[in-house]
Amino acid sequence: MTKNLTHIAFLTPEYPHSKIKGAAGIGTSIKNLVDGLVKKEINVTLFVFNQEEDIVFEEHGICYHLIKHKKFKYLGFYLHRKYIEKYVNRELIKSSIDVIEAPDWTGITAFMNLKVPLAIRFHGSDTYFCTLENRKQKWKNRFFEHNAIHKAKAYIAPTTYAGYESAKLFNIDPKKLEVIHHGLDLDYFTNATPETFQRFKIVNIGTIIRKKGVFQLAEIFNNLIEKYDQAELVFIGSDASDIETGCVSTWSLVHEMLSEKAKERVSYLGKVPYESVKDQMKNAHVCVFPSLAETLGMVTIEAMALQKAVVNTNYGWALELIDHKQNGYLIDPKQIQAYVETISQLFDNVALVSEIGQNARIKIMNTFLIEDIVKKNINFYNTLMAI
Repeated sequence: MTKNLTHIAFLTPEYPHSKIKGAAGIGTSIKNLVDGLVKKEINVTLFVFNQEEDIVFEEHGICYHLIKHKKFKYLGFYLHRKYIEKYVNRELIKSSIDVIEAPDWTGITAFMNLKVPLAIRFHGSDTYFCTLENRKQKWKNRFFEHNAIHKAKAYIAPTTYAGYESAKLFNIDPKKLEVIHHGLDLDYFTNATPETFQRFKIVNIGTIIRKKGVFQLAEIFNNLIEKYDQAELVFIGSDASDIETGCVSTWSLVHEMLSEKAKERVSYLGKVPYESVKDQMKNAHVCVFPSLAETLGMVTIEAMALQKAVVNTNYGWALELIDHKQNGYLIDPKQIQAYVETISQLFDNVALVSEIGQNARIKIMNTFLIEDIVKKNINFYNTLMAI
């Protein structure tokens, strides 16, 4: 008799919660799924590693295990993973967990032999991003990720592009891969007054890092400010070091690129509470994400759900998010003038902004509705249990 999923665990380095250190795209996408699973009365356990202390608590139908980062004098890369393995396996058996899911990034499950079926979700491995960015990868990162991924029984990807590129890179059977988009709870992403926004305001959300296209965006804005004195650009997200120059602050490099005129109209808010992020998106005339490397890009679908006009990259993953000129725009980030012309068109045509925003919301409802995404994930987990 086939057993249906009753209890799932997620192994993750991040999750949005006040007791947890750090949360970004991986954590947000997991939370959206977890909230939907709990509504379906599926028990959920979270193993959040690399934390400052060991804590176990329950909240809103979720059991949290915060696992303190443990240092070892020698072979830390191996012993740290085996320490997590021992902790997790004990709880997998104790709590009768059916399936565990982990991310591809860093290959955290390398060397682990877990007691229940393991699914790897392709959130974006170092191997994947190094390939997209055409940069050399550290051999140990590649080794860890390959070891981890080949220990999984099956794989999930948020877009077809990310999934099949990852399958090629790791030499895995595409038949073991399921493409399931990240989902959104549209009750949480509503905009009662989409016609109200600050004219000529551009918002960009994401880590300030080269792969997000922040240097291209600076160049785009240098051109726009010459046409629109009232234009404004707001960056939101954590700063990061720059891998090419070694500079500890990518934001400082972006700021240096801006013209003197542009500097007066650009602000960097850093990392802010998510309600503030949503308010910033709602207030934007246009949301611009000229990313060079993603697996999906959560902020894109969040902005679309809020009925915003989005100008995005035209690289593989984005083709599943936006239908060009219908519910957003897809442009190569290297085509600076094409971005300038498209944003100018949106600046000059408020009716077009409204039309694109309405169509964007419909696209999200039809493709990224969390209720539908949760059902697809449950079906995947049930299939995994039967293998």
